[in-house]
Amino acid sequence: MKTMSRRSLLKFGVLGTVSGMFNTTESWGRVVAKPTPQEVEGPFYPVIDQEDKDADMTRVTGQNGLAKGQHIVISGFIKDDNGHPIENARIDIWQANAAGRYNHPKDPNPVPRDPYFQGWAIIRSDKNGQYRFKTVKPGAYPASKTWIRPPHIHFKVFKSGFSELVTQMYFPNEPLNESDLLFNNKNKSEQIAMIAQQAGADDGLMVFSYNIVLSRY
Repeated sequence: MKTMSRRSLLKFGVLGTVSGMFNTTESWGRVVAKPTPQEVEGPFYPVIDQEDKDADMTRVTGQNGLAKGQHIVISGFIKDDNGHPIENARIDIWQANAAGRYNHPKDPNPVPRDPYFQGWAIIRSDKNGQYRFKTVKPGAYPASKTWIRPPHIHFKVFKSGFSELVTQMYFPNEPLNESDLLFNNKNKSEQIAMIAQQAGADDGLMVFSYNIVLSRY
């Protein structure tokens, strides 16, 4: 997995301000980060295995084309509730394509699938707890006749000694966040923890920072 350089992290304001981007409180003289809120897995977790699950979801091995839509980078840190980085955490990521369709046989959305969009990645955090992947900004899609889900990305994070986390990352300044039933089932501090922060650009791609806190057993 390609990681962002120290210079890039400084440029985006990520390095040196990481603790400020976690939802933290102070207890007995030490900073304690609140675990990232849990969320439902949803109905579209991948059920058909695929060979290509690397950190670049904008292309598929063996295909010459690139995924449609706005290509972006998601980068962040996996830490425990004491602020320590978690190395080698498994990060399972899945999402809809730019039109709002999942690579799932039971997705009823009539918009077309994108054969050049990977849709699913399994990556690992590095020794600093950092992860990074390239993808497309997912499209909104109808969850029911009266409910349109805003753009979001699903995460499932595993590490021995920690509770498994299933959550969803939302994008900043999305009008549909305000009417989303799942998002609005969270309190204000939980909502803040689930929204990525825009963090500059990398090779011309918009970068979003999203940090995750796991709780120990």
